[in-house]
Amino acid sequence: MTEAKAWAGEDVPGDETTAAAEVKTALTDFVRDLKGFQGAVTDRLTKQEERLTMLDRKTISRGRPALAGAATLEAPHQKAFEAYVRSGDDDGLRGLELEGKALNSAVAGEGGYLVDPQTSDTVKAVLSATASLRQVASVVNVEASSYDVLVDLGDTGAGWASETGSQTETGAAQIERVSIPLHELSAMPKASQRLLDDSAFDIEGWLAGRIAEKFARTEAAAFISGDGIDKPKGMLTYPSAEAGTEVWGELGHVKSGVDGDFPAQGGGDVLIELVYALGAPYRANASFVMNSKTAGAVRKLKDGEGRFIWTDGLAAGEPARLLGYPVLVAEDMPDIASWAPAIAFGDFRAGYTIAERPDLRILRDPFSAKPHVLFYATKRVGGDVSDFAAIKLLKFAV
Repeated sequence: MTEAKAWAGEDVPGDETTAAAEVKTALTDFVRDLKGFQGAVTDRLTKQEERLTMLDRKTISRGRPALAGAATLEAPHQKAFEAYVRSGDDDGLRGLELEGKALNSAVAGEGGYLVDPQTSDTVKAVLSATASLRQVASVVNVEASSYDVLVDLGDTGAGWASETGSQTETGAAQIERVSIPLHELSAMPKASQRLLDDSAFDIEGWLAGRIAEKFARTEAAAFISGDGIDKPKGMLTYPSAEAGTEVWGELGHVKSGVDGDFPAQGGGDVLIELVYALGAPYRANASFVMNSKTAGAVRKLKDGEGRFIWTDGLAAGEPARLLGYPVLVAEDMPDIASWAPAIAFGDFRAGYTIAERPDLRILRDPFSAKPHVLFYATKRVGGDVSDFAAIKLLKFAV
């Protein structure tokens, strides 16, 4: 009877116990596996959150303004650069390059190390403050070995049109390309090792001053009279023609009417003629350029009513004015002499372009001039006339 009941599907007490145990074991295994899966997911999410947090911190750090970054980036470079200048220890600069704290800090293969930003800014400030064509010209920073300026010499033309009338073809623009190559400008100040070992000696201030002084004198002369061979091409190296007859590649000039001097009467009229020889679009931003000796002669000129045409600046740092236009006293301009282009007038921001690389490199040489240490400083700069119509000259000739 028992076997018959079992085959009929009736419950057997032993089977119920076994089935319940199997279900309980399966549930226990399932709960354990579920908890393990949850733990793995939680760990993975935690790691992902930590990784995102680190990325956010790096992004915020890299996106800080320059003033915020200066405190963390410039200070290590400045300390490492001072150690290199004083003792030749370049481990700090190399370490900065490896850690990525100062991009391109070590450029020994190119001839030295980039100076710290503070010294570089000091040199730039001195260059800008020096009486040079740089003060009135267009200055651009480039990373390439040359800089191209495109100048539109012509006019595309325009005309009136009616709804049904035929259209005539207008003229095409004429484009000139001026390529300004960058040349290496160098200076080599020297100091004794004993002076460098003196911690009270401001090595960075001294180095910046000596480099800036040499750079300023050299480039200022090149912007005026450089021949373009391994140096910028100066504006006075180009040929000139009578104002109104000049072509591209020539500067227009006005004659004083007296060989090597101003006329005894009406010297101011010559300068007025020079002003109005320049096109009206350029006169709004124009200025005079001359040296001190020429400025001394111009200061004596008077108008028809006996008033001096030269006026000094009313505020400190404001340039003097001649016929209402500012005057830049650049000592590299020629003195008044026969046929000398001693005075230039124009919109130099349009007429002359200076291209330079923003970096300044220093190479320390303790061997060539013992017991002194040489510092070979280099930067790359170029300059050239970018618009010949924007500059006019006064030549002292009949």
